[in-house]
Amino acid sequence: MGFKIELLNKTDLKDFLDSKVEQYNNPKFIESDPIQIPHQFSLKEDIETSGFLTATIAWGNRKSIINNAKRLMELLDNSPYDFIMNHDEGDLEKLQPFVHRTFNGDDTIQFIKSLKHIYVAHNGLESVFAKHAENISLQTSISKFKTTFFEIEHLNRTQKHVSDPLKNSAAKRINMFLRWMIRNDKTGVDFGIWKSLSPAQLSCPLDVHSGNVARKLGLLKRKQNDGKALMELDIALRNFDQNDPVKYDFALFGLGVFEGF
Repeated sequence: MGFKIELLNKTDLKDFLDSKVEQYNNPKFIESDPIQIPHQFSLKEDIETSGFLTATIAWGNRKSIINNAKRLMELLDNSPYDFIMNHDEGDLEKLQPFVHRTFNGDDTIQFIKSLKHIYVAHNGLESVFAKHAENISLQTSISKFKTTFFEIEHLNRTQKHVSDPLKNSAAKRINMFLRWMIRNDKTGVDFGIWKSLSPAQLSCPLDVHSGNVARKLGLLKRKQNDGKALMELDIALRNFDQNDPVKYDFALFGLGVFEGF
């Protein structure tokens, strides 16, 4: 790097991170990221349902995530919203063989049923997340979403696939999904189709890459990537940009994954 990151003052660190946001927050990012799946669709409900299902399985090898998300969209006839709303029991049987790590066919079928319930009884995904949103955080909203998602009859095993920040989870995958839906900075990566929520309310998707980089930059002291660490990182990133703190996800992720920082 040619300079000591830990010696950078706040202004220089912000400039450094802003330059990394500009480097990675562009359409080229889509080619190697799971966000490419919802980018296949144009209908709002297709974007958000495909995005939610893709984010749900977004852990492990990125190539495997993308391949399995493509496979899942094929099983949903490449019309996820229509499948969710109009499937019958027979249609669900073909989902049984689907598996991504510990997310299996039973979980997939449960997710389809719960998503239908969200649209029929609660006016859709955006409405559920917006209902309990707080001014500078959506973590309570995510917890309430989980309760709503599983208020129909469900398999207990499937609950582990929706995180609960109020139980100290960093909820990385749902925070990533919310970034996709809510941010829109005209670069063409995030969609910005949820107008009832603001980028200022978002939290950074905290995983091993962004966490390690944040610690090296002095933005995060807590060693575990959990809900408390997320709150700490939230405060640090809001100091740089309170209106769009999670744009720095591109910098932290890019530095970690593409530069091995």
